[in-house]
Amino acid sequence: MTTHSSTAPVPTAGDAAAVSPTSQRPNTINVKGFTISTQKLPILKAEPIDAMTRALGIAPPEMIFGDNFVSIVHQKSGWGINFNAFDALDLVDKTGESMLKVAYSKEWQKSRETTHEGIKEVVKPFDWSYSTDYKGSILSTQGHDFEETSNPIPIELLKRPDPILFFDEVILYEDELADNGIAMLSCKIRVMPGRLLLLSRFFMRLDNVIFRLRDTRVYVDFDKLEVIREYQSKECDYEVVRQKLAHSRDDIPAIMRDPNRLSELLPIVDKRLERVILG
Repeated sequence: MTTHSSTAPVPTAGDAAAVSPTSQRPNTINVKGFTISTQKLPILKAEPIDAMTRALGIAPPEMIFGDNFVSIVHQKSGWGINFNAFDALDLVDKTGESMLKVAYSKEWQKSRETTHEGIKEVVKPFDWSYSTDYKGSILSTQGHDFEETSNPIPIELLKRPDPILFFDEVILYEDELADNGIAMLSCKIRVMPGRLLLLSRFFMRLDNVIFRLRDTRVYVDFDKLEVIREYQSKECDYEVVRQKLAHSRDDIPAIMRDPNRLSELLPIVDKRLERVILG
């Protein structure tokens, strides 16, 4: 399996005490040999954005949180997984082959054209919806590679009323697609005494065209030293979803902005399940 190496900062085991998410330091907790860290900093300024643009080869989204990350590291084995904006955007199609060829694409491209000293810089074609199938960046395998499995994430264990030791939500990037929808990549993580669950979700709505959800769930059992990663891609034409909701008594516009509600309506187009044992 091809892994994506991370460029985001890696928290150290010394960051043992949890600190405020608004702090300049990562918000970190240690549980049974695992270090779980998140960082939430402001939107990148012009200079870092220019550097990211050069490194990626594409114009980044309107709101890029390039210093944000979520990280899980098993100290003994050295294995870890990190979710960050740069690596996610590096998987966006840069050829333009999967670009949504609708009227809005020209409008979007015009909004991204910039002028430097009177010279117009035209954005090269690429997937302007910023769709990514990013499943996290493996920090170090140390002989521990993901393998296909048929064992699903144990939902019943996650439903137990265990105390929440740590919770955070981190936005990696967001774009309003020239005021015609939204594309957002975010992460949520919940840590209990015996396990954790991370959800990395890419949500895209292009008005009157398509809905798209790409979810990566990472489940860690601290005692079994088992990591299960589930990837699901869902999408559906905008009009099909609207028709499904036509007779609903709920607030339809609100549902069409809510990825949790939409997840119940969109069909699965791709699904992968894999695991790694760290013991």
